[in-house]
Amino acid sequence: MKVHTEYLTFNTSQQYEMVHITSQVEAIVRRSGIDDGICFVSPMHITAAIYVNDNEDGLIEDISTWLEKLAPRWPGYKHHRTGEDNADAHLKALLLHHETTLPITHGRLDLGTWQRIFYAEFDGQRSKRVIVKVMGKEKD
Repeated sequence: MKVHTEYLTFNTSQQYEMVHITSQVEAIVRRSGIDDGICFVSPMHITAAIYVNDNEDGLIEDISTWLEKLAPRWPGYKHHRTGEDNADAHLKALLLHHETTLPITHGRLDLGTWQRIFYAEFDGQRSKRVIVKVMGKEKD
C-alpha cells in the first residue's frame, strides 16, 4: 500500500465562504499515482469543514442560509467570554462534515454525477490548511 499526503492552503477574502476544491483534490489524486484506494480530505481547523454536494449556486446559498439559522452570529455565546468572537463558526463547522473520505478507482476520484468537494470556511480571512491523504495500491 502506498500513502501520499499533500496540503492545500486557503486564505479566504470573506469570513464565511464556500470554496469549490474538486479540481485541486483531483490533481493531488493524479500526482499520488494511486490506482485503487481512498482519498481523505480534512480541514486542519475547527472553524472549517469539508463537504460533498452539488456545485449549484442556489443550493450553496441555501446551505449558507440554513447554517445561519441554526448557528447565527450573535454576541451571547459563552465561548465569547474567552475573548474569541467565533462561536458560531465552531457550531457551523459541526453541522457540516469535518472531513470526507472518497473512493479512487482507476486513478481517479470515483464521484457521483453531481458530487463535488467543498471547503467551508466560517472564520476566514487568514491562512488555513486542508490535508489531503491518498491511500491505496498503485497500478499493477
